[in-house]
Amino acid sequence: MRRICLTLPTHRACTATIAAVAGEAAYGAREFGVEVHLLILDSSAPADLAAHRAAVAALPPAPGVVVHHLDEERQRAFLREVAAAADPAEADRLVDLMLPAAVSYGACTNRAFLLAEALGCASVHRRDSDSRYQLLDGAPVYPIHHELASLGRRAADATDSVTRSRLDPGCADRTVALAGASFIGAPSVDVAEIRALDPEAYREVVGLSMPSGHPEIWRRNLIDEAFRGAGTTPFTGDLSTLTLVSPTRVDMCNVAFGREVYGRIPLPPATDTIGTDYFLLHVVRQARLPGVLHNRHIVNYHTGERRSDEGFLAYQLRFAKYLLASPHLEAVYAGLAAAGDALLDPGGRVRPAAVSALLRESALIGPAGNEARLDVLDRRYRSLGGRYATAAALFAERRGRLLAEARSDMEDFALLVDAWGSLTAHAKGTTVIHPAGPRAASAPAVAP
Repeated sequence: MRRICLTLPTHRACTATIAAVAGEAAYGAREFGVEVHLLILDSSAPADLAAHRAAVAALPPAPGVVVHHLDEERQRAFLREVAAAADPAEADRLVDLMLPAAVSYGACTNRAFLLAEALGCASVHRRDSDSRYQLLDGAPVYPIHHELASLGRRAADATDSVTRSRLDPGCADRTVALAGASFIGAPSVDVAEIRALDPEAYREVVGLSMPSGHPEIWRRNLIDEAFRGAGTTPFTGDLSTLTLVSPTRVDMCNVAFGREVYGRIPLPPATDTIGTDYFLLHVVRQARLPGVLHNRHIVNYHTGERRSDEGFLAYQLRFAKYLLASPHLEAVYAGLAAAGDALLDPGGRVRPAAVSALLRESALIGPAGNEARLDVLDRRYRSLGGRYATAAALFAERRGRLLAEARSDMEDFALLVDAWGSLTAHAKGTTVIHPAGPRAASAPAVAP
């Protein structure tokens, strides 16, 4: 039976989301005859962790669904076993990159990728704790429907599962490697207040994330559409397209990858940096691997924690680090685009060495551009006043560190890419941590 991994990384209270995602897991197993491994990777505080354990224990049994709820201690034990077998000399560093002390959007998903390898899964389907499903006639609208209908199939054979095809015929023999959609509701990046306070400041700040050298009208359109997902129009019926999926049309709360992608390339492990976990979307697009873009958008919302003074500063720091990572990542994306089909080996798989070489080149980019970006942030945030001025002071205090991390994050990512093949190979040989909850009775202990 085909196994798939539906993963929910979390560091916040989300008992309702756990129940909702378990419902999606049951739907996938029932409608598509797959074995769904629901993988909850929990970095929450003790009280929230305890509530999550109770929520998992209360889940009703569902045929074909196996639940794994792993706190950080159990995740670290798994990673140590894998890293020690893969590269004893770099084991501690690799574990730190995959389970850092700070928040890392890429690292939490990388852990899901490795655990999916250990469980023998063919794909990873990611959801987020600060999102929920749309409803149609009172029933949840599950993205896994399109993901399981197409992912892993030869593109030419997947046309029967989509509404339309806009795929280059030259890619018809390649495997569908990605399925995804976006979100409706609150913007994915919390910058709406900047727009309300000063539209010009918003355009200048958000524009720092945009590629340079393009016509101003093109940049302005990108800035206006940034972080807004699929808008606010609710779901009324399916529309899916077989295509080379644009990274701007997919959100990481609503995406699935085949193992031929994540088994070859991980995500950037940078800490306190939003947006870096979209890296594989660019790899899939530039390698001309087929994907399915659908419209079962998830509903995004902002938690109360982000509105607190502490949460606000933490988020603005992550946003600033994203802006500083942008020129390095854009250089890599340009290199991926130039390589095109050369990114693939004769078997149609992404070549990790080609990606790590581009990452190391990007680390050599001088700091002048990012110094200018920090100057813009300082000027605009101080002009906004209040908590934004406090954030500007924080950026100024950490200026040297922020500039250095923009480069070292690329170097760390290159190291992880080079080690990834060995890590995924040794993950398959580990003893999988025992699943939790009433659904786990038939769980395999070791991946085949």
